[in-house]
Amino acid sequence: MLNLLRFRAVADYSQHPKLAPDAPISGREAYERYMAHTLPFLDEAGSALVFSGPAESGLIGPADEHWDHVLLVRHASRAAFLAFAQHDAYLAGAGHRTAALLDSRLVPVFADEGGPKS
Repeated sequence: MLNLLRFRAVADYSQHPKLAPDAPISGREAYERYMAHTLPFLDEAGSALVFSGPAESGLIGPADEHWDHVLLVRHASRAAFLAFAQHDAYLAGAGHRTAALLDSRLVPVFADEGGPKS
């Protein structure tokens, strides 16, 4: 799963006040809390974080579209991803992600389906 992330300057916990820290934090800091919460559930599902790093300006695409960070997560299967994404204990902390992000994209990429057909 390719994750394209744009962070809020200040995390917005209005939808998840029970997760809110005592003092304001940045969107990036909220996302770090989300990842700390999420990594054990990824491991439990047989998934793995393949890449995590800053995004650069796009070479092709809208000039005003930018992303702050990119993640690539390998899931064992579609079913494993869906089970992870619906896990109640994972969902209990997923509000950190919502608070952190101004915008995002999740792009499924499946190696078992091959590349472009000629």
